[in-house]
Amino acid sequence: MTEILIQNADTVLTMDDARRVLRGADVLIRGGVIAGVGQGLQTSGDVVSGRGCVVTPGLVNTHHHLYQNLTRAVPGGQDALLFGWLQTLYPIWSRFGPDEMFISAQLGLAELALSGCTLSSDHLYLYPNGSRLEDTIHAARDVGLRFHPTRGAMSIGESDGGLPPDSLVEDERAILDDMIRVVDAFHDPSEGSMCRVGLAPCSPFSVSRELMRDAALLARDKGVMLHTHLAENDEDIAYSEANFGCRPGQYAEELGWTGDDVWHAHCVKLDAQEIDLFARTRTGVAHCPCSNCRLGSGIAPVRAMRDAGVPVGLGVDGSASNDMASLSAEARQAMLLQRVANGADAMSAYEALEIATRGGADVLGRPDCGRLEPGKRADIAIWDTRGVASSGSWDAAALLLAGPTRVKHLFVEGRQIIRGGELTTLELPRLIERHGKLAHKLMEG
Repeated sequence: MTEILIQNADTVLTMDDARRVLRGADVLIRGGVIAGVGQGLQTSGDVVSGRGCVVTPGLVNTHHHLYQNLTRAVPGGQDALLFGWLQTLYPIWSRFGPDEMFISAQLGLAELALSGCTLSSDHLYLYPNGSRLEDTIHAARDVGLRFHPTRGAMSIGESDGGLPPDSLVEDERAILDDMIRVVDAFHDPSEGSMCRVGLAPCSPFSVSRELMRDAALLARDKGVMLHTHLAENDEDIAYSEANFGCRPGQYAEELGWTGDDVWHAHCVKLDAQEIDLFARTRTGVAHCPCSNCRLGSGIAPVRAMRDAGVPVGLGVDGSASNDMASLSAEARQAMLLQRVANGADAMSAYEALEIATRGGADVLGRPDCGRLEPGKRADIAIWDTRGVASSGSWDAAALLLAGPTRVKHLFVEGRQIIRGGELTTLELPRLIERHGKLAHKLMEG
């Protein structure tokens, strides 16, 4: 069985139950699993030096729209609020097909890997011109990241009072049939799984009440997780109150969308009662601070959520509403925003990193990930703290205050995906070139 020893790291942030921080420590990988964490470990296999480095669990991304990598910084959407931003981009996205979905997913996952991400979810809710969920699943296999794709959907178009154009919505019976197909074909519930599939109607304002309820019933029948957008901004709250007669949290509860098998993206506008509901039911939240800033949605009450016991992870959100996909940058932004809202002592760099690792893994139902301890999956990020970004730092382990944003080495299931800051699984320059050609084609209409 293959062994790799990460030897003599300056610091190992374990994120285990005791939140141990080890100095001058080793991490032993055996067959894709962590076999040991401590000092003086030995191996007959390969050795990777950890000298001058901080070792952490791989970061976990709990919300993304990978296809959006082809529509970054679109002029008409750069300064728009959420609904106007969507209306600008829907016509462009309607021209996508399988190639756009595949290439954008490859590049988005490669970008995430370079920022230290080992496990990413994705919310794909539109399927124009023959696109299918497996376009992204095949891309993740090529890059080598652990993947949690979700079969999203939109069923209420403009002609029925919805936001998306009719060309991007689907028949609800066909949506449910395809949800069954992708779960049966690609979902692997086993420990250490590289691919788990979730069900994810896009949002309460783009699908019917019936589809939300049916998707929840189907997910429980299949034993998979549920995901959607919720309470993202003031427009979202106003829509819910006007159309459903209640706040988003109440709507979610009525339709079976609470529980430890559910996570909601954003939740910027949850009130105290909704936070209590999510805490009691262990409903997860994907916090997307950069996107929330970019769209002017507000500051999510993460401090209040964490204090109440709500499971919280981080998401980069789509690259058309963030324009970058860096989980390390996302973690720093999460920390800073809670300090802006609640004071300089509201969130430490260590807590923000915990949310980005163990927190995200727990939100996605992956307690086998997000920790460095024996028996957990060997998803490991190694950060070189000898560069200019950490120069002068008195606490190299406080990576989010003064540290690199690009990982030096990255392992997923014990396989080295990043070596010396470079992707090992794909030719990144060639991928960027192909991605650029598709983007230019879209710009030309």
